[in-house]
Amino acid sequence: MAGSDRRRTNRRVVYETLRRRVLTLELPPGSALSENELAAALGVSRTPVRESLILLAEEGLVQVFPQVGSFVSRVDPARVADAQFLREAVELAALDDLPADPDPELVAELRENIARQQRPGIDVEEFFGLDEEFHRGLLRLSSHGSAWSTVVSAKGHLDRARRLGLYEVGSPRFFADQHEEILRAVLDHDIERARRTMRGHLRAVFEDIEQLRSRSPELFASNSDAVPVRRNVVVWE
Repeated sequence: MAGSDRRRTNRRVVYETLRRRVLTLELPPGSALSENELAAALGVSRTPVRESLILLAEEGLVQVFPQVGSFVSRVDPARVADAQFLREAVELAALDDLPADPDPELVAELRENIARQQRPGIDVEEFFGLDEEFHRGLLRLSSHGSAWSTVVSAKGHLDRARRLGLYEVGSPRFFADQHEEILRAVLDHDIERARRTMRGHLRAVFEDIEQLRSRSPELFASNSDAVPVRRNVVVWE
């Protein structure tokens, strides 16, 4: 039984590691993946790597081409739009369920979160983590915190598009200020203003995605994607 537990733990760790490195663009869209080299880099056998790649393929984050190899999928605008639709449906609906007297501890956490987002010089990955905590915190404020896991599982392509946009923008201060405005509207009990600001905030990625796609078409999927030409394998130390 202990051996079985270790195998499950290995698979989970490998899956979470690979997924994180795909989402953070450490493994960029289109990168070739080798089971052997990934297993060596992670210090595991090929089995948990193969199983993890299958799970990532089910999420649309990896593509497997028989006789060619496995690749990090390119960002798919259609999947970005679907994830965006889901986020809006969940997060805007949750605003309607906010209590008259929001939990003061959660409100304090959200305020502290925003203050950290607004620090000068914050890097993209730190901001991205705080952004995730903020949106999950708003769901918790409306007693729908458990819905966040459903949102997370569906937004891999959206997260990569958002990161590409954030890296181009450089400073995330604009988005941090939007968070502050959303929370202010919530605490003012102006739910319509909160919904309007949230909708604009969540849709901001679409203002840049076509520009990003025109500048870096190799990172985005097209309707006629062909089997990729195998390039050097991307691994990490």
